[in-house]
Amino acid sequence: MMSPREQLQHIQRGTTTIIRPEELLSKLEERRPLRVKLGVDPNFPDIHLGHTVGLTKLRQFQDLGHQAVLIIGDFTAMIGDPSGRSTTRPQLTREEVLQAAATYEQQVFKILDRERTEVRFNGEWLGKLTFEDVVRLCAQSTVARMLERDDFAKRYAEGAPISIHEFLYPLMQAHDSVEVRADVELGGTDQTFNILLGRQLQKEAGQVPQVALILPLLEGTDGKQKMSKSLGNYIGVAESPDDMFGKLMSISDPLMLRYYELLTGVDTAALARSIEAGRVHPMEAKKRLGEILVERFHGAAAATSARHRFEERFQQGHLDLQTVPEIEISGDEASIRLPGIMRQAGLVKSNSEARRLIKQHGVRVNGVTVSEEELPRGSETEFVVEVGKRRAVRVRFAGPADR
Repeated sequence: MMSPREQLQHIQRGTTTIIRPEELLSKLEERRPLRVKLGVDPNFPDIHLGHTVGLTKLRQFQDLGHQAVLIIGDFTAMIGDPSGRSTTRPQLTREEVLQAAATYEQQVFKILDRERTEVRFNGEWLGKLTFEDVVRLCAQSTVARMLERDDFAKRYAEGAPISIHEFLYPLMQAHDSVEVRADVELGGTDQTFNILLGRQLQKEAGQVPQVALILPLLEGTDGKQKMSKSLGNYIGVAESPDDMFGKLMSISDPLMLRYYELLTGVDTAALARSIEAGRVHPMEAKKRLGEILVERFHGAAAATSARHRFEERFQQGHLDLQTVPEIEISGDEASIRLPGIMRQAGLVKSNSEARRLIKQHGVRVNGVTVSEEELPRGSETEFVVEVGKRRAVRVRFAGPADR
């Protein structure tokens, strides 16, 4: 059993900030199960690895003996979270939300312990508020406070529309904390304002304010922007074992370490030292990451098989590389620009044809369908680009990339 200070040190791993750590320590010293809240809005029928950062941290709290409170935002999803948005998010119908919510519960319990998770739908209380209740809720904040949010402030300065219902979203998320009497709330950096507003509403309701535990946003496979289905740089937890493993093999080495830190319990600092000292090859570390994550969502047998098939197809030449043409590109490039490579290799007649095929999901890199024209280069010295079932090219780097 960890002491309160040891628990705090364990919890701090992989976080951006805790508001406030001394409050969290005080709650831990009460030696009772803390109520740790994480809210998810079912905007899509499946989740990706970016969503699992918060779930992984919530599981850490469970393993320390605390109570996970998972809020499925069936009501808030109909409004749509404006966090980080430059435009108003399209509103979803209740039918769309409930359809997505049905799959969420199944997917999250691949990470969380079902027996120690309290699942609540916020429509349970938000759907019962009268108009008078909503007015009283709105009275607990100000327009000036709302405009402190970066996304709202930017849109207001640019003259971009901000619908009044978008102001209600952070208030509703904050009200969730009051309803479940949260001790801690987890959320990404884009949720900081909403979580702090929850502290305010709890204080006004006579409750001890929750601790805000802020987590970094996980970058997608491009290594640049946060993982997002709309950006096509995501790895879905419901994807096949082969696709999940293959996508993980395509990420850069620095991004691999970040995935280790945010998605696993592996000592990332020690792993980084081993790689730097040459005791562990980056590709071997990347394969181990693939096995860990595929096993989490598909089981150990599927993880082993996915690794074997990847090695058989791309490292042991079972793609019949004898008949696959090769081209060589500069090793100074830190990214892979597919249209030019495909045209140079004769897979397409023009860059525009390549872009069209990529958009139509007709191009694979190392066996994984891609949706981006530019991909980050990993530690590999070569990779295979395929178009359809009969056209492929093996691309070799002329020298080491500057990564």
